[in-house]
Amino acid sequence: MTDDKTTTHFGFQTVDEDQKAGMVHGVFSSVASKYDVMNDLMSMGIHRVWKDAMMDWLAPRPGQRLLDVAGGTGDVAFRFLERAGAGTHATVLDMTESMLLAGQTRAEADSMATSLDWVVGDAMALPFEDNSFDVYTISFGIRNVTRVQDALGEAFRVLRPGGRLMVLEFSQIPNELMQKVYDLYSFNIIPPMGKLVTGDRDSYQYLVESIRKFPDQDTFADMIRRAGFEQVKYRNLSMGIAALHSGWKL
Repeated sequence: MTDDKTTTHFGFQTVDEDQKAGMVHGVFSSVASKYDVMNDLMSMGIHRVWKDAMMDWLAPRPGQRLLDVAGGTGDVAFRFLERAGAGTHATVLDMTESMLLAGQTRAEADSMATSLDWVVGDAMALPFEDNSFDVYTISFGIRNVTRVQDALGEAFRVLRPGGRLMVLEFSQIPNELMQKVYDLYSFNIIPPMGKLVTGDRDSYQYLVESIRKFPDQDTFADMIRRAGFEQVKYRNLSMGIAALHSGWKL
């Protein structure tokens, strides 16, 4: 008998597509309680600067509705609501309930409770009507999606005409020498740090590997265009360690 299952990658492993979501869920369930602490340690706090840069380019406005996919503990949603002002609403969606629960314990979640929803859901099959949101964001989450093109198609579907997609994700440094230095840091420092802080080395080994498997900036921009978005652009952050991609549903 032939095995016709479709495969994908989980870090550097090849796995059946129907296994990946559960494996990713296991990673984030394991690290949820220490997720924010580890983000600060791994990036030396620079992830906060990147998220602020995302908001600068996004320029939130009063009355907008945000969908923040793979929104985890709410970092991006909190920033959006603070900047946008009156009449704004944010929905944080994540496949891992423990990440959302960790976000709901943060002080910002209490102060913004009337403007926030927390939803467990799948980026590839969003539980929302067509044309529901003004802005769709996903930060350091799209590389964990089993079928990235499907997730981009769902982003296009739920955005209103005139709506905007913005993706913040780890990317590729154009300078080969600098990429090698970054790889040495990533593979030799981050997994042991994960073991020390969370007791879980394997999850952080996966996270490092998943960055290397994600498409480079230009390839990912083409994927966004294929989903139907126009005026697609990107900006490198910290020499390309991360990149911001923007597209419009016109």
